[in-house]
Amino acid sequence: MSARRETSASTAETVARYWKPALGVGVVALGACVAGALANPDQFFRSYLLAFVFWNGLTIGSLAVLMLQYLTGGAWGIAIRRELEAATRTLPLMVLAFLPVLFGAHRLYEWTHAEAVAHDAILQKKTFYLNVPFFAVRAAIAFAAWMAIAYTLNRWSLLQDERPGKDLDRRLALLSGGGLVVYALTTTFTSVDWVMSLEPHWYSTMYGVLYIVGQALAALALVSLTVVRLSGGEPLADFLGPRIRHDLGKMMFAFTMLWAYVSFSQYLIVWSGNLPEEISWYLARFRGGWGFIGVAVLLLNFVVPFLLLLSRRANRNPRLLALAAGILLAMRFVDVAWLVLPAFSPAAFRIHWMDLLAPLGLGGLWLAFYARNLTARPLLPIHDPGFEEALAHGRE
Repeated sequence: MSARRETSASTAETVARYWKPALGVGVVALGACVAGALANPDQFFRSYLLAFVFWNGLTIGSLAVLMLQYLTGGAWGIAIRRELEAATRTLPLMVLAFLPVLFGAHRLYEWTHAEAVAHDAILQKKTFYLNVPFFAVRAAIAFAAWMAIAYTLNRWSLLQDERPGKDLDRRLALLSGGGLVVYALTTTFTSVDWVMSLEPHWYSTMYGVLYIVGQALAALALVSLTVVRLSGGEPLADFLGPRIRHDLGKMMFAFTMLWAYVSFSQYLIVWSGNLPEEISWYLARFRGGWGFIGVAVLLLNFVVPFLLLLSRRANRNPRLLALAAGILLAMRFVDVAWLVLPAFSPAAFRIHWMDLLAPLGLGGLWLAFYARNLTARPLLPIHDPGFEEALAHGRE
């Protein structure tokens, strides 16, 4: 318990500089969006969906990376475990944040309009799945599963701090194995529900995988930025050595490559099929200004991070590692916008002020919760069975 107090105190000042301003910015930005909703409710819900998809992706992506670490082990995971846990504990906020999406479903999704379904044979065939009650039930199932897994992992991790033992380590690994299967299934159908069904005539068997990889990459970028920022003080100063920074860089490099592979695979499948109902999705995203956004995503979400993280020197340099993580995190938001916004404006590039302010507002609240969660527990799981080995690895 003394270690817990000591660690929390050592990071409290740093974290305090962030969570209060983030909360203030979030409240003001969301207040402006609510005011904007009075004049343009359709635009509000479109912008809010973008914000929700991105920030919920960070939360669930952190849960996935946390479970992956429990399964694979490694010093890199011990270095970022507390940051991942802090991100998963924002799930109650995301449950509340989903309510506007549910209430605004009629303004977001074509398949909620009875008159549109009545004149569309394809939508009629999908009514069993695409209907508001079942949409809400699936969301409830997903959130219940995510919260149950996150709560149990956090609880057992805290017990490990208080009562070290290999039995908890095995239980955490077993839960993570099954939890990753549940995560893959629930994230796949929520990606279809929340984003792909914005254009209900289009479908892709790769979409869920692309969504999952993007979430994990965003989570890795966020926690890497966090640990580099906090490594100037104890306890991370002694732990986050060049080798662990190198490991984090390699993990981001691997997921960057995987994202590029899945993205290209989806494009190749659609291109080779050359079917009107499939290519329409890409045509909307390569017309006008959306095409420039697509090129920016390719360059800054793959090429630039690839070149940065390919270098061993860059991975070990905290500033260059933070730069690569920052670029990836920012471009993950741009990529999500590229997936969501053209569904509402396929003919021409169009960005509304709420498309920027809604993510800023919800993000301010999310970051405030995340920062506060960081002070609730020690930044390092010192009673983890692999901690001493990870500490020696970090000092090399």
